[in-house]
Amino acid sequence: MAADLATTPQTGIRVQLAGDSHLANFGGFASPERDLVFDINDFDETLPGPWEWDVKRLVASLAIAGRERGFRTKERRTLVRSTIAQYREAMRSFASTTNLAVFYARLDATELLARARQEAGHRDVTRLEQRMAKATTRDSMRAFDRLTHVVDGERRIVSDPPLIVPVEELMPEGERQQLETQIRAALRGYRRSLPGDRRHLLEEYRLVQLARKVVGVGSVGTRVLIALLLGENGDDPLFLQFKEAEGSVLAPFAGRSAYTNQGRRVVEGQRLLQSTSDVFLGWDRAPDLLGAERDFYVRQLWDWKISADLKGMSPTAMAVYGRVCGWTLARGHARSGDHRVAIAAYLGQNDAFDRALAEFAEAYADQNERDHSALVEAVKAGRVMAEEGV
Repeated sequence: MAADLATTPQTGIRVQLAGDSHLANFGGFASPERDLVFDINDFDETLPGPWEWDVKRLVASLAIAGRERGFRTKERRTLVRSTIAQYREAMRSFASTTNLAVFYARLDATELLARARQEAGHRDVTRLEQRMAKATTRDSMRAFDRLTHVVDGERRIVSDPPLIVPVEELMPEGERQQLETQIRAALRGYRRSLPGDRRHLLEEYRLVQLARKVVGVGSVGTRVLIALLLGENGDDPLFLQFKEAEGSVLAPFAGRSAYTNQGRRVVEGQRLLQSTSDVFLGWDRAPDLLGAERDFYVRQLWDWKISADLKGMSPTAMAVYGRVCGWTLARGHARSGDHRVAIAAYLGQNDAFDRALAEFAEAYADQNERDHSALVEAVKAGRVMAEEGV
């Protein structure tokens, strides 16, 4: 889609892009104050670029999700137009307020639930309440209970191949010790990417074990390690995830990052766009399991993560969710630079932009279906290898 977006009209106004702002890349997580907040939650492709690209990515995902759910054309267009109207109105609001007000703006669970109760049905609200309640149980203690067991009096990561495999099962003893030495050195480098108080907190923990972890389909082929750290008390765990950061797919079209470390590109973009971030969010350059130097960004493995249940949403619920995403994306763009006034002026107060994006979303959903059909045909013809039912 990056190549497709590069050929579309643009205003020349650049912001920090989330880079992959489809519906499933928004969600909830814990703030440092232990509140559940809603925000963008995927930044692997973040990079400065035309603000329109994020917006078009979002509305295309709405149209595609609507088709997947069997929504009528009119319902899908209403979804897109209400989402863009929210983006436009939010940007106008941010353009008329102070820098500090934009910086402090955020959407927490209380406000999200209030919106849902006003606009969505009882069933959708109940499901949201259940998912929020479940999210607050997903933290380091939950990971500690589920992902570790006691071996010879010491907590160790449970082997669950191919999803989670401790490094001692992947390499001989000598190579493993060398890797752990390198990772300990990398942890010292990672500490330097944290603010002073977070460095102090991290130093209260000791590294116990490393494991390779398989992550979602969008990250296939990237290296991911999880690290189990413990405080002085053996029941004081911290799970960190080291995820490989490669160059943004937007870079060939939007320009190279100002940062040579791709992990830092991800972290700096995330800090710009999010209202609040994981307290252990940082970056480093470290060896993978084969000893090759790679860029990584680091965060907690679980910290109240919650994502939307798109497959179960009614048209009304998805409309509410789309508007929340539209507001959140506008807030991120408004935080990332001094262009919010220019964007608001371009969008104006009528619905011309909303209608244009509704047309774009449907056209791109058509393109998406053609692309998928071509892939299916290529698999049938043997030109592309694929395994179904995994």
